[in-house]
Amino acid sequence: MFDLSQLQALYDLGGPVVAVLVGVSILTLAVILYKLWQFRAARVGQHTAIRRALMHWDAGAREAAARDLESSRSYLAPVVANAMAAPAAADRAARLFAEAEARFLALERGFRLLDSVAQLAPLMGLFGTVLGMIEAFQALQNAGSSVDPSLLAGGIWVALLTTAVGLAVAMPTSIVLSWFEARMTSERVFAEQALTTILAPSKSALEQVRDAA
Repeated sequence: MFDLSQLQALYDLGGPVVAVLVGVSILTLAVILYKLWQFRAARVGQHTAIRRALMHWDAGAREAAARDLESSRSYLAPVVANAMAAPAAADRAARLFAEAEARFLALERGFRLLDSVAQLAPLMGLFGTVLGMIEAFQALQNAGSSVDPSLLAGGIWVALLTTAVGLAVAMPTSIVLSWFEARMTSERVFAEQALTTILAPSKSALEQVRDAA
């Protein structure tokens, strides 16, 4: 079980800055877990059915493309379906891309918080270190001629603890955020490729559609 005395000991050792960083780390972990769940629920990166649909669409097999698309559970499936519903309406391209972008923004909600934590956590740790160093030198000054080197050394390592905690919070957050952003970049590229394939099919696909008509 969680012991409150451990939290109190951590607060007494590192001060309020460490306590704030611990709270920020808990919030950050909650956001990361939520984003992982959201990505999984939206089927981010799981576009096998859409890729098959695009291959059939580009080959002129419209019915096969529609069947493949119906089996997709990706969050991009409705956007692709709307594009296939009226592929000849070139004026709808901007609206389709805007719809896809709205879905991307929903998945990117929370990225700003993670970015702020990655940038500010080291600064908060450094701020705690500066405060700790000030207290250590004040204690050294108050000691007067009876200076104990262990007093200064103890104050310095306690002060540096806040910087270590800040870096420990910031580095994993930065790595996870970079991974999230890389996934979303891939999603944007895929969506652009998918919509372009539908709105501007290959010449061979157009000829097959004309022959079928």
